[in-house]
Amino acid sequence: MQAGKIIKVAGPLVVADGMVDAKMYDVVKVGLEELIGEIVEIKGDKASIQVYEETGGIGPGDPVITTGMPLSVELGPGLLQSIYDGIQRPLELIYGKVGDLITRGVNVPSLNREKKWAFTPTGKTGDKVQAGDILGTLPETRVITHKVLVPPGIEGEIVKIAAGGEYTITDTIARIKTKNGEQDICMLQKWPVRISRPLKGKLSPKEPLSTGQRIIDTLFPLAKGGTACVPGPFGSGKTVVQHQLAKWASAEIVVYIGCGERGNEMTDVLIELPEIEDPRTGESLMQRTVLIANTSNMPVAAREASVYTGITLAEYYRDMGYHVALMADSTSRWAEALREMSGRLEEMPGEEGYPAYLATKIADFYERAGRVNTLGSNGREGSISVIGAVSPPGGDMSDPVVQATLKVVKVFWGLDANLAYRRHFPAINWLQSYSLYMDNLKDYLTGEIARDWVTIRQKAMALLQKEAELEEIVRLIGKDSLSPTDQLTLEITKIIREDFLHQNAFHAQDSYTSLNKQYNLLKLILTAEELFRSAVEAKIPLKRILSIPALEEIAKAKFITEDKPEEIEAIGQRLREQVGGLK
Repeated sequence: MQAGKIIKVAGPLVVADGMVDAKMYDVVKVGLEELIGEIVEIKGDKASIQVYEETGGIGPGDPVITTGMPLSVELGPGLLQSIYDGIQRPLELIYGKVGDLITRGVNVPSLNREKKWAFTPTGKTGDKVQAGDILGTLPETRVITHKVLVPPGIEGEIVKIAAGGEYTITDTIARIKTKNGEQDICMLQKWPVRISRPLKGKLSPKEPLSTGQRIIDTLFPLAKGGTACVPGPFGSGKTVVQHQLAKWASAEIVVYIGCGERGNEMTDVLIELPEIEDPRTGESLMQRTVLIANTSNMPVAAREASVYTGITLAEYYRDMGYHVALMADSTSRWAEALREMSGRLEEMPGEEGYPAYLATKIADFYERAGRVNTLGSNGREGSISVIGAVSPPGGDMSDPVVQATLKVVKVFWGLDANLAYRRHFPAINWLQSYSLYMDNLKDYLTGEIARDWVTIRQKAMALLQKEAELEEIVRLIGKDSLSPTDQLTLEITKIIREDFLHQNAFHAQDSYTSLNKQYNLLKLILTAEELFRSAVEAKIPLKRILSIPALEEIAKAKFITEDKPEEIEAIGQRLREQVGGLK
């Protein structure tokens, strides 16, 4: 380890000289309290360091020690159910050690070194193994089996493997003979956060990440391994959308990054998530969740690192063959951290003061998502789906963070303040949002759910777009001037909006809707549209058509339980009978 001396302190930025052998992104210990920092710029023997802790009391002449290692996270059993800060310090353990506030220089291991895990070997002596092969398994939680993998870069023959029993993460559970000698393997691995974990190859997404949210799954679906952004102004429901996705998404592991969020919002997440019953298992949702809490009052440099910490943990579980959903709330706060550090480094600013490399950083983060073939002789399929919330100032969609994000993600769920003010949630604007995964998902949706899935989606979207055109006319000359056919279009789209797109996150039945039920509900509404249009063409007064009792049943259909699809079919039958009775 090499020591230098501080010559300048500017908030979280510290400049030290005498750093001859330092390398970019090396972790250093700053000052007598050994605060954690990371080298972000090198000029000659001078190194600029972003410090992940409060730098008050640090001054010129204080020592800086280089560890020679990049910022890395600890990977192994014990990650699930944990709450970390942006650089993977365990907040619960720190609270138990030093109290409410994180003491500067506190050093607590990210993973428990003393806890023993019930390891069951799957390999045996003499087996030829390569990176990514499974050496054994253990129950990490009641719902997730942890797979102990051969670390990247190691290949050879197992000369010894531990028998089934209880071991700590630092105990040797296997010895592999490689071409460079024998290598001891334990359950604990380390990986640099800014480097993607290796894989065999990326695959084209083909299966939807089911979320149970009707406007998302039906109109703007996200694929497993896909990327999405949720931009919107304050109060438009970004955080609630993220919570719903964390709870209901068809992923086995959830990584939730609170990146620069308000402390009270993050507190709500920390309190509520452990209390949420996982609809898949009946256990607490925390049994398959990792939380990274880096609130707005925490050091800004750690906020910049938090998204890399989160995506690296997600890649670790992806390598086991799990489907992971990562929520980042919000990437705007992360971009603000980049802007602040860039300003302190005196770099040339780009648009609105953000660094010129903002778009590159955002792309690097989102490109680590994907459906992949993992390493290993047998190989597994895993995926990471990344959903990033964006908080543009005043809801301005021309904000550089929004625009840079839209260039790399393939799903855009645009939140609308006007919808939120009208208490329409999720407040996703169906005229502005889009999904570029429809072609990838078409075969799955038409094969597994319904052959006419794409057709009814297109018809619903066409009706909603027609409504927007008609509303312009209504504002000019009034609704009564429209033809009965156009008036019917307004009535049907009102049903689509209020009885299908609107969803109550806090209602037991309405909070989640399966793909099959979504299809049945929308099919029911569009069946009504066809029947009503035929009746209008038969000169039956629209007022009389809209008075049939089955219309009220359509409004209540979304509250029918998942196990009773026949009740929705029965409503459709009564609808046909009642419209037929009008003629």
